[in-house]
Amino acid sequence: MSQYELTDFEWCMVEPLLPNKPRGVPRVDDRRVLNGIFWVLRSGAPWRDLPERYGPRTTCYNRFTRWRKAGVWDRLMNAVTAAHSGEIQMIDSTSIRVHQQAATARNRADNCLGRSRGGLTTKIHAVVNAQGLPIRLGLTAGQTHDGQIVDCLLDHLGPRTIVLADKAYDANRIRSLIQEHGATPNIPAKSNRKWKPHFSKRLYRERNLIERFFCKLKHFRRVATRYDKLASNFLAFVQLASMRLWLRVYESTS
Repeated sequence: MSQYELTDFEWCMVEPLLPNKPRGVPRVDDRRVLNGIFWVLRSGAPWRDLPERYGPRTTCYNRFTRWRKAGVWDRLMNAVTAAHSGEIQMIDSTSIRVHQQAATARNRADNCLGRSRGGLTTKIHAVVNAQGLPIRLGLTAGQTHDGQIVDCLLDHLGPRTIVLADKAYDANRIRSLIQEHGATPNIPAKSNRKWKPHFSKRLYRERNLIERFFCKLKHFRRVATRYDKLASNFLAFVQLASMRLWLRVYESTS
């Protein structure tokens, strides 16, 4: 078995969450197809280089895109993260270089392609829990300010949640958004802020967990460099990589 393939434990977790197809022509073995998709995710190789043991590359690619359009990857992500602990959450972003293969997308704005100091980039935004595991994910163009997507990412906070973030999120609007959910922002104040809100340096040290998450995420080469023209396909790969990190933690603690 390749190190990229699902273990028996991971497959037992994923199989019940996959779509059922009781009628019609039986589809190609789900586990083999998923292993092919994870091979592309981890190796970063083009679909055409998929090893023969995973079956036709068109089958794996078509299943990947069809299930993305049907919301299967979204449902899997929600199911895997449903049991997360929300007492402490951290939000941040990381920039991903866009390969020339993806740079030819027709509508760059709609596909989260933008210019920044590193050239053409895409930003991955994430919210992680106290274990450094992702709860919410999002994409923007590389030059987009981090605060522009917080409304989508911080829409699930509990009344006793503490949100850790860096100075990029120090805005009255973001603090108010967090407090409206009954949560508490722990964000360092910018140097030009006249009123300095309460801030715990001890809690803020925990924020290194989200940096570790991004490092683990970039072990998946299809995420470390963006090869996909469509933002929806790239986000699906980010979701699959995130699910794999969750499944490994579940397996190690079982």
